[in-house]
Amino acid sequence: MEITNIETVPGRRVIAHYGLVCGSTVRSKNAFKDIGASFKNIFGGELKSYTKLLNETRQEAIDRMIEQATQVGANAVINVRFATSDVAAGAAEIYVYGTAVRVE
Repeated sequence: MEITNIETVPGRRVIAHYGLVCGSTVRSKNAFKDIGASFKNIFGGELKSYTKLLNETRQEAIDRMIEQATQVGANAVINVRFATSDVAAGAAEIYVYGTAVRVE
């Protein structure tokens, strides 16, 4: 599956358009990670446990988008975008969406 944030797949021609596909996931923080993060907020530095959590969450959302694109017969998703939002105290959603197409 080709995934790109531009309007085409370079060197390939779009031959079918299937519309919007998306994937999302909501994750919450671990209380122990919050305690460790609060120390980092005081002293500064990367919150590595949160970086890892966000990377895993982003990949899960992408995988869900790819699954949806595959189900409609696409072999590429173009114009891919990400959004994030807080859905509850301590929980955030990662949402990814794009246009499912078939390229040759």
